Amino acid sequence: MEKRILLATDASEFSSGAEREAVKYAKTNGGKLFCMLVMEFKPEFLALAPQLLEESEKDAIKHLENLKKMAKKENVACEVILREGQEPYKVIIEEADKQKVDLIVMGRRGRTGLMRLLVGSVTAKVIGHFKGQVLVVQREAAVNWKNILVATDGSEYGNAAVNEALKHAKKYGGELKIVHAINVIADFQEESPVFIPQLIDDITKRVRSELEALKVRAEKEGVSAEIFVKEDEPYRAIVDLAEELNSDIIILGSHGRTGMRRLLMGSVTERVIGHANCAVLVVKI
Repeated sequence: MEKRILLATDASEFSSGAEREAVKYAKTNGGKLFCMLVMEFKPEFLALAPQLLEESEKDAIKHLENLKKMAKKENVACEVILREGQEPYKVIIEEADKQKVDLIVMGRRGRTGLMRLLVGSVTAKVIGHFKGQVLVVQREAAVNWKNILVATDGSEYGNAAVNEALKHAKKYGGELKIVHAINVIADFQEESPVFIPQLIDDITKRVRSELEALKVRAEKEGVSAEIFVKEDEPYRAIVDLAEELNSDIIILGSHGRTGMRRLLMGSVTERVIGHANCAVLVVKI
């Protein structure tokens, strides 16, 4: 079945990595690419400067046409979409649902994203509300799917991330690194209200056993795998390991074992996206 990919861009430098990787992903997967730009305007601004809309629309159309040329050069079927809306994330998801896309590709933050924010509000809301997968690509990131780091905490979201990582590793001939970060305080609270030193050994042994089983499964499917058990703040352990291994992508679930589904995404996921130097694929269930 043909992959259907939606690139959500704002034509800023922050979207350059997403634009490049969306075309590449569509090419390697034989998919159709939808390049979308949402023009966000406040009515009060338009009343003061009506010519702003016309000028911005011309710039947006030009940018989308350049993306279409880029896709055509790579023999990728591409459709460009220009929409207006005061809440870009809603427009993006509406279009994604309409086009029945499998994946949304976007940058970590947009033109208006404050650098102090880990993840731009549009990206965070798309991840939180879109039912499918979202690939978040930083400006300089390059995804080759050869060195894949998948983070799991043993939850259903973590299991879904492992399944997705295995699929991509098999397709691209990549190596799989599987990490489980033990958050000592949180895990102890779950196991026992009282701190018992022996618990850390028990938890570590259990986690390692679970990862060993995943390694065996991967190798049975022809994928080289290596496992890591880390004792640290989960997002920090994941980001540091990705840096150490020079991973080109991190794959993880939108929420973790302790994540509340009412939140847009789990705090670990948000922090990984915010601090990682490589691309991050967020998996849903």
